Amino acid sequence: MKFDEIGYWSEVKLDIVKEYATAYSKILAAQTSPTLYHVYIDAFAGAGMHISKNTGNFIPGSPLNALLIAPPFNEYHLIDLDSKKVDSLRKIATPYPNVTVHEGDCNDLLLNEVFPRAKFSDYRRALCLIDPYGLHLNWEVMYTAGQMKSVEIFLNFPIMDMNMNVLKKDPGKVDPQQASRMTAFWGDESWRKAAYNTTENLFGTEEKTDNDAVAEAFRQRLKKVAGFNYVPEPIPMRNNKGATVYYLFFASQKPVAADIVSAIFNKYRNKGNT
Repeated sequence: MKFDEIGYWSEVKLDIVKEYATAYSKILAAQTSPTLYHVYIDAFAGAGMHISKNTGNFIPGSPLNALLIAPPFNEYHLIDLDSKKVDSLRKIATPYPNVTVHEGDCNDLLLNEVFPRAKFSDYRRALCLIDPYGLHLNWEVMYTAGQMKSVEIFLNFPIMDMNMNVLKKDPGKVDPQQASRMTAFWGDESWRKAAYNTTENLFGTEEKTDNDAVAEAFRQRLKKVAGFNYVPEPIPMRNNKGATVYYLFFASQKPVAADIVSAIFNKYRNKGNT
């Protein structure tokens, strides 16, 4: 199969998730009062491997990085919609009896099959990477994770897809189908208030806000609506021209988790492209 080629900032994202997942697994595995069972979830897992645009070499994707972490997670769930990528994941997972590979839409699989494996009352906890290419995620997934109190998430907030298809300078020109995708991701139509200034300019039209303002509105939504206690300032991920393609969010119930991720984010935040 053809593996995805990824650029510098996608490699940074993999490093960030791997660094935190390693710390997370060490902390959870050490808990004894009570003993906690910890689960790794990758909702858009891909084929498990990528090709670096910088070097042309194969590099491990997030699923393989997670499988190599020590101490290991108790259980792994890898999800993808693409059957060829699922076949690749199954080959990678063959030596690991505690890995379940799921083929299908993560919006359904997470809610009905995977998240129930990480109930707070069962002394189970989960780290979930949700890394869609665009607006392919429903708010219900993020909301459920926040309400469960047992699931931490890394989230790709796809601002480029939003800008290309939804957040037009003139809100009256937004395609209704694209607006519907945005509403499904955001959870309601409050994205319109976040994306456009409510005060009219000199020409009598609404003005589009900047990317950071939209991201901050969503950060507040993860806290106030989904119920995550700690959502650090996200890190912007850029393309080779320096434009922000998406923001990487982290959301948790634990202050120590937010502190660890904030430190990791800050380490990479001001790095340039290579």
